[in-house]
Amino acid sequence: MIELELPYPPSVNHYWRHVGTRVLISRQGRVYREQVSAILAARRITPINGALTVHVKIFPPDRRRRDLDNTQKALLDALGNGGAYGDDSQIEKLVIEKLDVVPGGKATVRIEEIS
Repeated sequence: MIELELPYPPSVNHYWRHVGTRVLISRQGRVYREQVSAILAARRITPINGALTVHVKIFPPDRRRRDLDNTQKALLDALGNGGAYGDDSQIEKLVIEKLDVVPGGKATVRIEEIS
């Protein structure tokens, strides 16, 4: 099991950039990936290989209206890129909650292998 506290993820609306005919991860998305990778490296997290259950608690940075599902792409991709698991296709159960505002925002994540 892996338990993490991570920075608040960028919205999917800010995660991708269109440059001509190409679609790229935005600067904000790349910075988020680097932050998550650094946290995983500091904790010496090794990838879980089997099917996964992921529980996510989102703590928004302010009271603006936000779509909860828009936070998941950047968060799950960053966890996979950082080495928590091989690929987010391993996730068979995903539980997401939006909780109270925390200055700056944050996300807590618990990743468990399904036995």
